[in-house]
Amino acid sequence: MRILSLILWVPFFGALLIALLPASQPRLLRGLALFHAGLTLALSWSLLIPFDRTTGTIQFAEQVIWSSTIGVSYALGVDGLSLPMVLLATLLSAVALLASARVTTGVKGYHVWLLILEFAMLGVFMARDWSLFFMFWELTLIPLFFLIDLWGGEKRHVASLNFVLYTMGGSILILMGLIVVYRFTPTQSFAMAAMAEAAVNLPHQEQIWLLLAFLIGFGVKIPIFPLHGWLPLAHVEAPSPVSILLSGVLLKMGAYGLLRVAVMLPEGTLSLQPLLVGIALVSIIYGGLLAWRQSDLKAMIAYSSVSHMGVVLLGISTLNEIGLMGAVLQMTAHGLMAGTLFLLIGLLYERTHSREIADYGSLMRVTPRFALLMTLALLAGMGMPGLAGFVAELHVLIGGFQQWGWLVLFASLGVLISAAYAVRTIGGLFAGPPRPELADLLDLQPRELLAVMPLVVGLLVLGMMPAPLIHLIRMTVVTFFNL
Repeated sequence: MRILSLILWVPFFGALLIALLPASQPRLLRGLALFHAGLTLALSWSLLIPFDRTTGTIQFAEQVIWSSTIGVSYALGVDGLSLPMVLLATLLSAVALLASARVTTGVKGYHVWLLILEFAMLGVFMARDWSLFFMFWELTLIPLFFLIDLWGGEKRHVASLNFVLYTMGGSILILMGLIVVYRFTPTQSFAMAAMAEAAVNLPHQEQIWLLLAFLIGFGVKIPIFPLHGWLPLAHVEAPSPVSILLSGVLLKMGAYGLLRVAVMLPEGTLSLQPLLVGIALVSIIYGGLLAWRQSDLKAMIAYSSVSHMGVVLLGISTLNEIGLMGAVLQMTAHGLMAGTLFLLIGLLYERTHSREIADYGSLMRVTPRFALLMTLALLAGMGMPGLAGFVAELHVLIGGFQQWGWLVLFASLGVLISAAYAVRTIGGLFAGPPRPELADLLDLQPRELLAVMPLVVGLLVLGMMPAPLIHLIRMTVVTFFNL
């Protein structure tokens, strides 16, 4: 079996093995899930060694024809855009499983669905055939629905239903757009390369309508304003390990898909540039203001994701090298930052059963390790120099200024708003008078530190030494997005 197929199918076979074992052995089930997620993590990160950074072409390609009649195939491959997303997905999946130690009900089903979710996410980023991409895209709905609906909070049924309805509504538009492009493909193939070649030659007006359909379909998952309605409730009600994957990886699927179709429809993308930048700026400011108004920690991070993913859309709207590199950097940085915050907030909630900022104070004295790591993640979210968020936002702002001039000042307002709620949260959690009821609060334990430290280290390394990641993605950006 080739390396990409091996990486893709290890979580699936892990889920299958766990499903066949008795539910009366939760420690064995957890161990098997961690083993398969860890093996997937190791295999995916080993791709960095043979990966050729001097080319933007697809690497490690493999293909098996499923139907030559309609042009459907099992085709996998990665480039400088998809490889960082694969690495992020495997890392956050392993972290989510490490953070799931407190799940005591339905342990078997929970770990099966988490591994199936990892399998589906990896398939989205590895697929080189649009029919295969769409299959994996839809597959993510099933495990997420059950993970939220069965292990979520009080409003979990509404949250899971909203998530499925929003995403399926967007998926219909994606499918319709793909079918339209497929009809104009001379070879009648769903291969990404063949469809991209056909879509480039489509009439100007048709490219615009197709891109609008894709923008709505992928925009639901990003999420962009005003398609973000499902996100806050899903985040608040989902178990914290699921929120790590929902914000850290699932949102990136939408941005990844939009980047791919922007290449397919260059004339439509150029025509809709003003719309893209307008939506991006509104999302940045609107998401930041909503995050500022929240007193619930998970709701705050959920709305901040709307703002941070607006930065990704702003980078895409520039259609220049620096802005597009900034978009990919922001996708990676936000995955690490949001994963860290949802993990730490979940661990705090397990100890106190409260997510209200007003219920805390002076935690620096009681839980110094938690305070340090939480502060670093919040500072990364506000774009503090030396952390990954700064590098990403700087690229987007420079690229945005090259394309849009002083209009990018509106994006700077989003940075100020994120700084405001980040500093307020740090003050509310860690400063102020001590609370006697929190005097015996347990600090982060070794297993919890094992889960959170890779994410924090990633924020620091990408902030201080971003050159390796930039070098990894640069040639793909140059090759595919030089519109």
